[in-house]
Amino acid sequence: MGAGLAGLTAAIDLAPLPCVVLSAGRVSTGTSTGWAQGGVAAAVGPDDDPSLHAADTLAAGAGLCEPDVVAAITAAAPGAIAWLADQGARFDRNPDGSLRLGLEGAHSRRRIVHAQGDGTGAELLRTVVDRARQLPSIALWDHSPAREVLVTDGRVSGVRVDTPDGPVELLAEVVILATGGIGGLFSHTTNPLGSRGQGLALAYRAGARLRDVEMVQFHPTALDVAVDPMPLVSEAVRGEGAILVNENGEWVLKNPLSARDVVSRAAWAQLQAGHRVFLDARTDPGPRFAELFPSIHATALQAGLDPVRDLLPVRPAAHYHMGGVLVDAVGQSTLPGLFAAGEVASTGLHGANRLASNSLLEAVVCGREVARHLRATLEAGGSPAPTRPGAGQPAWSEPTPDPVVALVRQIVSRAGGVLRTGAELQAGLAALEPHRDHEAGLVGQLVLTSALRREESRGGHTRLDFPAPDEVAQHIEVATDSLALESVR
Repeated sequence: MGAGLAGLTAAIDLAPLPCVVLSAGRVSTGTSTGWAQGGVAAAVGPDDDPSLHAADTLAAGAGLCEPDVVAAITAAAPGAIAWLADQGARFDRNPDGSLRLGLEGAHSRRRIVHAQGDGTGAELLRTVVDRARQLPSIALWDHSPAREVLVTDGRVSGVRVDTPDGPVELLAEVVILATGGIGGLFSHTTNPLGSRGQGLALAYRAGARLRDVEMVQFHPTALDVAVDPMPLVSEAVRGEGAILVNENGEWVLKNPLSARDVVSRAAWAQLQAGHRVFLDARTDPGPRFAELFPSIHATALQAGLDPVRDLLPVRPAAHYHMGGVLVDAVGQSTLPGLFAAGEVASTGLHGANRLASNSLLEAVVCGREVARHLRATLEAGGSPAPTRPGAGQPAWSEPTPDPVVALVRQIVSRAGGVLRTGAELQAGLAALEPHRDHEAGLVGQLVLTSALRREESRGGHTRLDFPAPDEVAQHIEVATDSLALESVR
């Protein structure tokens, strides 16, 4: 379920096991993968090592990372880059053929591998879509959102799917959730608006446990030009020397390459004080901007801004979800037969604050790990996967806007934004209660309820009424079949 990098990586590595890939929209669109600018973090430079990558990840994660998971995924990063290159990814390279490496916030080394400059996500999505279309074991079902995970005798038995020609029940002993994040629940987001936590709702209703769903990362530099969703200005721009300033030219913070939660809070404080926040890239990268960041440059020009001449107005926006479906080292959730990979999963890599460019890395490494586990445990078969009923017929049409979603976005943004308080969270929960049966309303309630329960400030979660972190970091798990929560050391 999901046709982004995590889902398609799993499908490719599952071959020759037959696999249906469900995409809510048209394959190659509507996924956060295609919008990712920053790149893939991997310790492949001569001065780098996976242990250094792991240390940076743990530091950013503010006590909620699982060290064993962090060590395993960062150790697998160089192999993930090699696998992507083998699939056909065109990574940026130096004249000698070595990978060109960038720097992003909270990284101690240049270890960000890019493809097509700031078009890394689009290039990787192209790569895995092309490869998936070559494999007879994979059937790509577009315009086919999953509506329910079917459960029989306490384990997964299939999925109910809406197709352009009506509902279908796909019977399967294994379902892999790869549905992305929740940014579409916020009024200011860099995510596709369709990313509203559908996978969390499906897993929760089926009986799987969720973890740390209050942990939302707000990217500090979304381009503030009245576009929804907001165009992202990659952290890599600051890695090349750009600085954050207000309208008076004063620096927003001393270190523009601090962890994202630090930068977002600093930018938010400026906005709350009545200032505006700008990214100043006129000197660095300056004339090199268009070469290094062609898509950002084009977006800025469309908005009437020249990064070489103009300050770029920016603001924090919901960007990445660190919480998700609780999974083990092979992606298995607490519901037998239900696996998860990518942003929808809580693997323990990101903790309370994702380190930049670890998301695409996690999608590839964990998608492959789920596939490796399933190849070892399921009976191998070479039969092709079923095609979608009525495939090719023009029965699909663009869905009409959902007024409940628009209301939920306002409520969640007001109560669950960069800075939170108990009173605002309580008010948000009360406003969402009438919409609990709606998918977006349910996920919004899960996020706000978890945020209310976490009476501390840690990583991406800041409570003004509980500004200090607890002495001992704890996970918060969403209990099955209820909105009751419990803290787990």
